Amino acid sequence: MMSGLRHPACALSLAIVLGAGASAPALAAGKPAPRPAAPAASEQFVDGIAAVVDKEVITLAQVDAKAVQVRRQMEQQRIPVPEAPVLRRQVLQQMINATLQDHEARRVGIRVSDAQVDQAVQTIAQRNRITVDQLRREIAASGMSWDDYRTDLRSQIQDDILRQRFVEDRIAISDSDIDAFLSMNAGKPLAAPPAAEPAPAPAEPEPAPVPTGPELVELAQILIEVPDYASESIVQEKRKQAEDLLRKLRSGADFAGVAAASSNGPQALEGGNMGIRPLHDWPDLFARAIANTPPGGLSGIVQSGRGFHILKVLRRGYAQRPAPKAARSAAAAQAQAQAAQAQARAQAQAAASRSPAPSGPMMVTQTHARHILIKTSKVVDDAKARATLESLRNRIAHGESFAELARRYSEDASAPQGGDLGWLNPGETVPAFEQAMNALQDGQVSEPVKSPFGWHLIQVEGRQTKNMEQEFRRMQARRELMERRVGPAYEDWLDQLRSQAYIDNRLEKAAAGGR
Repeated sequence: MMSGLRHPACALSLAIVLGAGASAPALAAGKPAPRPAAPAASEQFVDGIAAVVDKEVITLAQVDAKAVQVRRQMEQQRIPVPEAPVLRRQVLQQMINATLQDHEARRVGIRVSDAQVDQAVQTIAQRNRITVDQLRREIAASGMSWDDYRTDLRSQIQDDILRQRFVEDRIAISDSDIDAFLSMNAGKPLAAPPAAEPAPAPAEPEPAPVPTGPELVELAQILIEVPDYASESIVQEKRKQAEDLLRKLRSGADFAGVAAASSNGPQALEGGNMGIRPLHDWPDLFARAIANTPPGGLSGIVQSGRGFHILKVLRRGYAQRPAPKAARSAAAAQAQAQAAQAQARAQAQAAASRSPAPSGPMMVTQTHARHILIKTSKVVDDAKARATLESLRNRIAHGESFAELARRYSEDASAPQGGDLGWLNPGETVPAFEQAMNALQDGQVSEPVKSPFGWHLIQVEGRQTKNMEQEFRRMQARRELMERRVGPAYEDWLDQLRSQAYIDNRLEKAAAGGR
């Protein structure tokens, strides 16, 4: 299996769980790092400091400033805002997670350029059918500065790259997994995610759309986490907490408000909203729990390895592109930003990856390629990685073997095979890699190419045209299996980041001391 190369929708990965998850940076080191020793129990809560994450301090002023922004966004989205102390703690938890991911990005040398942010802004504006200037005005009207908006986008792009590098590329889907999936779904069409989300419920009645694709479901969750290795009494205590919340919801309590106040899920302050995806792309546990649940309906208590979930079906229907409309609200634009990167990846797939399963021959041009991958890190920045590959390219031009240099220098799993990637289908690699590869003639070596996973040299060995009907079905099956696994894997990865770091959450300690 290759790392940092295959396109997520084809060889490995996901789009949006909006609570997605993974296999951890610790994998790069081979084993989890030891958790730093906690400070002495006698340490007191210090006014002005909300939390310490490794050596970085998060101040109460920073938490309060972020809470004001979150409160405004929740009010715009009509999500009941929890009491100030609860909102503070939820916001701080988000900030701790963001800080951990920032630290990991710096450790591996991930830097998001202004050009990448500009592209995300363009994508969001286009998806909202407005201009960038209109988007700026909408953001300003929401009370958020344009600089803060771009900062949030930069963080979202960074997190997407982290997911690709540490989550999607580490999930193995075997041929036997695919065989079993195809056997279970014999006769059912396989389809890729829609190119656009379903339109929000219209203000006036419209004819029901003809189902033309997979059923789409928008889910929200309340998660009551259960700590690893928790005793049976703790598990039962958490279950009772979930059951109490479910009774409260069935008595008419607002789901989004309860999620914001009580959920341990990463989407708590978005009312628990995990986004839209095809029903068959939700984890099997969730898909079974809401299989017959109508829009607005609740699941029962769903137990997973993370704890106890309560699910609400927000919407369900079939893919259809919404009609053009005037500028959406800033709140809608904000929500679009969270999905921009995953959607951009989906839109970049080749036609083979977006089409329904073919019923006849499907002729595709494949490319046989090799590559050398140099990953960036705290020690190896973009300039050093590029310089290394330029040196290797010069050596290849003077007669050295690409395959031999790949064996010696490449940091990809394909290195022992001389960087040989085999025959690649359109849409099977990340867009930057595929674009550079497609521009090469047989035998030609590329200039250094940057992808979310580092820097590559690419050599094209040859091309062929092949009937991909069966391979297409297997590729689609792989994508659907990956969609189901990435969410829990991403949350596992965040858990592992937290377990490896020193975290002193002063607000949580203060709240616990007051109970």
